[in-house]
Amino acid sequence: MTEEKRKKKLRGFANVVSKQFAHLNENERFKEKYIDTELKILLNAKDGKYAALIVIDKGSIQVEGIKNQPKDNLRKKNVGWDGFLQTTLEIFLEMLKSKKISIGKVARRVLTRKIKIRGIKKVLVLLQLLKL
Repeated sequence: MTEEKRKKKLRGFANVVSKQFAHLNENERFKEKYIDTELKILLNAKDGKYAALIVIDKGSIQVEGIKNQPKDNLRKKNVGWDGFLQTTLEIFLEMLKSKKISIGKVARRVLTRKIKIRGIKKVLVLLQLLKL
C-alpha cells in the first residue's frame, strides 16, 4: 500500500518539494551521508491545501503529499514526523529557491513568528540537503 501512495501523483506544494529534492536519489554524497538515516520531516504551507512529508530512508529520499485540512491529518501521532516546519507558501518558495539559507535568517523568522518549528535538530537537515 505504501508503494501505491508513492506512485500517486503529488499535488500542490508537495509536488514542488518533490521536484526540489528528487535529484538527491542519484547523488552519491547524499547516499553515503544518509545511508544509516531514517527521518521524516513535515513541511506545511499554511495557505496551501497540501503538506509535504519528506522521508529519508537509508540513502533514499521520497516526498508524500498530505492534505492539511483537518489539522488532525498533520499531528505527530498520525503522520509520525520527526521534524515539523510550518509557514506560508511564499516563505517556503523563497527558502527552496535560495541556495544561501542561513540559520540566522530562519531564526529571525522564528522569533517574529513567521515560521513554526518542532524538532529543530531534525529540521536543520533540510539546510544540509539544499546544499547538496
